[in-house]
Amino acid sequence: MNVTLKNTIPSKQPHLPTSIFAVMSAMAQSAGALNLSQGFPDFNCPEELIALQQEFMKAGHNQYAPMPGIRPLREVIVQKYQKLYKADYDPVSEITITAGATEALYAAITAIVQPGDEVIVFEPWYDAYLPMIEYSGGKPVTISMEPPDYNVPWEKVKQAINSRTRAIVLNSPHNPSGAMLDMQDIKALENIVFGTDIVLIGDEVYEHIVFDGKPHLSFAASRELAGRSYVIGSFGKTFHATGWKVGYVLAPRVLMDELRKIHQFITFSVHTPTQFAYAAYMRDEAHYMQLGAFYQRKRDLFRDGLKASRFTLLPCSGTYFQMVGYERISDEDDRDFAERLVREFKIASIPTSAFYVSGKGPGILRFCFAKKDETLKKAVDILCRI
Repeated sequence: MNVTLKNTIPSKQPHLPTSIFAVMSAMAQSAGALNLSQGFPDFNCPEELIALQQEFMKAGHNQYAPMPGIRPLREVIVQKYQKLYKADYDPVSEITITAGATEALYAAITAIVQPGDEVIVFEPWYDAYLPMIEYSGGKPVTISMEPPDYNVPWEKVKQAINSRTRAIVLNSPHNPSGAMLDMQDIKALENIVFGTDIVLIGDEVYEHIVFDGKPHLSFAASRELAGRSYVIGSFGKTFHATGWKVGYVLAPRVLMDELRKIHQFITFSVHTPTQFAYAAYMRDEAHYMQLGAFYQRKRDLFRDGLKASRFTLLPCSGTYFQMVGYERISDEDDRDFAERLVREFKIASIPTSAFYVSGKGPGILRFCFAKKDETLKKAVDILCRI
């Protein structure tokens, strides 16, 4: 189509590239490669969940849901948080169902960030954080976490706090590293934010994908943190249905009121029969409480297989991602090496340099192990030949 505009529209993000997830998945598809790059399962979501969605469609639940989400779903989420984290949220005013966790993140950041505000984020980070902050005129303040353990350097956080600090974004379990916050981290964060107006954004979409008996420490479980936090979750990650794009956010009413002002003009409401299906499915807590054991078996299958390879395995306490170093194989830039793996070996990963402001990482790739066992065995066979 011919462009009829007199002038080029000024870009709000002139230097923003296409997401690395889209790039590597497209490259994998074109090359016919195993796709362990983008974070989605290659197996179906539960048949019972599909049947429930169809049941609610046939029952006539096909019109707009209420803007904050249907009451039964909000209530069952609040019950879960009360049981797991002893957190008390009002299902009417303190929880909103969103079009995936990404919309929840965007709405939360847009609701609170004003031009000139600073927002602390930790690299390597989920690549949506920085553009969201910048769209609202905010300034991302990046603090690096170092491999192999990717611990939060709290002294650097203290030094970064000033009168312009509006928010801190924290992701635990952490994508891409698989690291998790422990009680010392929670205490350190409580001490840093005490007496301030800093808002916390807790990206907790992998809350149930935790391993080796380690507990997920939600911001919702801390009185000091919960009172200033947007706590964000994802049904797509929990129930293997990333394409359904349903998430949620919990927050004190004063924060939620502002988020809903944004949410109502992004999507207004979320797919109605899917909400009813999740509300019914979540009544059996085993559907999410067994998730850690399910994915730990896959993590162990993948890690055990790679012990015979020349890759270096980094720790993985949560999420469904495994980070590996390749220093014994190549000194290539990680983007070049990842692309070569797709072309020559037909396997796709994510170069973690995409999660750094500088665009340069420590020579580490991220593989997704939310895959069928046969897929993981094929991947291990390929990687052990490199």
